[in-house]
Amino acid sequence: MERYDKIIINELYRTHLEKTREYEKERIFCHHDMSHFLDVARIGMLLNVTEGYGIDKDIIYAAALLHDVGRDVQYEDGTPHEAASADIAEIILDGTDYTPDERKLILKAIRDHRDESVKDEKNLSGLIYRADKLSRPCYYCSAEKECNHKKNKKNASLIW
Repeated sequence: MERYDKIIINELYRTHLEKTREYEKERIFCHHDMSHFLDVARIGMLLNVTEGYGIDKDIIYAAALLHDVGRDVQYEDGTPHEAASADIAEIILDGTDYTPDERKLILKAIRDHRDESVKDEKNLSGLIYRADKLSRPCYYCSAEKECNHKKNKKNASLIW
């Protein structure tokens, strides 16, 4: 069993994903679900290899799987989901074999994944930020015209 497998079987993790699924069942825009998390992880792995970071796969997958876990909290009370996700992730990571230093990196990447100032950083935070943005399939979205993302922030063509 990979270390990140302990994340996806965690009851708290599953509870938050299910709540987010309920909030987003009528949403026409991008969803924050396992498909999105795996897109971010896989794009992160591609960036990791092509840009030569050397970050362990299980660190990338942990950050990707957890980066939006608190989205339901944002729907419920307006807490920015990067903050809520980091708080929830900290609890979930306690039940894993990630070291304290690895947890610190993962939690920082989760907190930073919406912070444009990290986009060019050559570390886990920069990688998750870019992978998250690159994961949007705007070029094939039926709701693209209604989406409030700025045109220069939309992915107009297949990138990965």
